[in-house]
Amino acid sequence: MEVILLEKIDNLGKLGDKVKVRPGYGRNFLIPQGKAVRATAERIKEFEARRAELEKAEAEAIEAATKRQAALEGAAITITAKVAGEGQLYGSVSTAEIAEALVAAGHEVERRELRLPGDGAIREVGEYDIVIHLHSDVDATVRVTVEGEE
Repeated sequence: MEVILLEKIDNLGKLGDKVKVRPGYGRNFLIPQGKAVRATAERIKEFEARRAELEKAEAEAIEAATKRQAALEGAAITITAKVAGEGQLYGSVSTAEIAEALVAAGHEVERRELRLPGDGAIREVGEYDIVIHLHSDVDATVRVTVEGEE
């Protein structure tokens, strides 16, 4: 299935690219989310007419993400969790808890934007650099300190 991308998508292409994707990915994700349209002759003409409008919207999204990046860069939060011993946590610290702590600190963050290091949830006491994926071109890094409580 060939589609025209209406926004930049990681590992696929940028705005206006005509790409070939698997039918299920196009039909079930890209098209319903408004990220792409089928690449027919009529849709290509329609896209070219709207190209400037879409590029302007993309530029505004990047600008907004850059502003959020400036506010988030260098931010540090501390999360307290129960410790079993030798720095191991009972359970783990997940993206939901980190996002909640960032929102409580006054930052605008959604859980789905967080990228945890390594193999997922944090299971040990320590300091971690968490990447926040604000836009396909814009990432911010936040320092998360996990402290133990008996």
